[in-house]
Amino acid sequence: MNIIIPMAGIGSRLRPHTLTVPKPLVPVAGKPIVQRLVEDIAKVVNEPLEEIAFVVGPNEQFFGEAVKQHLLEVAEKLGGKGSIHVQHQALGTAHAIYQAEQALTGNVIVAFADTLFRADFKLDASVDGTIWVKEVEDPRAFGVVQLDEDGIIEYFVEKPDNPQSNLAIIGIYYFKNGDALKAEIKHLLDNDIKEKGEYQLTNALDSLKDKGSKFTPGKVIEWWDCGNKNATVNTNQRVLANSTEKLVADSVTSTNSEIIEPCYIGENVQLINAKIGPYVSIGDNTIVEDSVVTNTIIQTESHIKNANITNSMIGNKAHYDGSANEISIGDYSTQHIG
Repeated sequence: MNIIIPMAGIGSRLRPHTLTVPKPLVPVAGKPIVQRLVEDIAKVVNEPLEEIAFVVGPNEQFFGEAVKQHLLEVAEKLGGKGSIHVQHQALGTAHAIYQAEQALTGNVIVAFADTLFRADFKLDASVDGTIWVKEVEDPRAFGVVQLDEDGIIEYFVEKPDNPQSNLAIIGIYYFKNGDALKAEIKHLLDNDIKEKGEYQLTNALDSLKDKGSKFTPGKVIEWWDCGNKNATVNTNQRVLANSTEKLVADSVTSTNSEIIEPCYIGENVQLINAKIGPYVSIGDNTIVEDSVVTNTIIQTESHIKNANITNSMIGNKAHYDGSANEISIGDYSTQHIG
């Protein structure tokens, strides 16, 4: 089994938190989004992983060798060979996947690193592929599928103006024959077949379907978005609520403080006269004092003081002293309110 993880988006809606790291490396409940995604997939496929291919954007040089090394280590820990590929232009979902063309062979899972999920992830060997979908109120911003009377996917439509279905594709796909998908995407690229100005995966899927491939919808229990600050904080809450991992490090020091679970609290965190939780994630070596913090993500080596905050995100090495109710500040920021 190969896994391809397109993660080339610049994450503009999550700024300032994506000015120094790509969005898929923003931590949720103590782990980068992409790491959680790959680990969740690895748990449920029940097959040995051969290659995990990460497709990054042209700004990958800006993020440096540390980011690439972290991704390769994630793959290695899961027993697969890691590889890094660059999508130099944002030319669509099919184009992004094709950058890892050597991994498009045999059984393949493609998972876009924008969301986390809880899903029924059983792979049906009797069909050619599975597309995980979820009902949404307004499907116009998504690729959508329409089913026939047998529950087989009949149509794929990319961001329809007048949707006939509310089953949105969440960005996770299983293909029994990766080589067939590779051939269809190559046909799109070679013949410059675009929709809405980009090479769309839904066009390749439509072509496979027309040639006889059968795709079934996969059931999603929960779908957690990480597209902007509010969505990421909410995803952090849902991951914490469903976690079975050890969440509070033994090295945490707590002085006259209270932790209301669930919370993730990393190594060597200091809590002084603080009330933390529920649904708070705090990265390693951070200090929180004289503060009340709920439903918030605070990253590593930051210092929070005299704060009463909720629904907030604070970056690495940030310093915040104040009482604002809701804040979003990036790495290396300093704010004093009072």
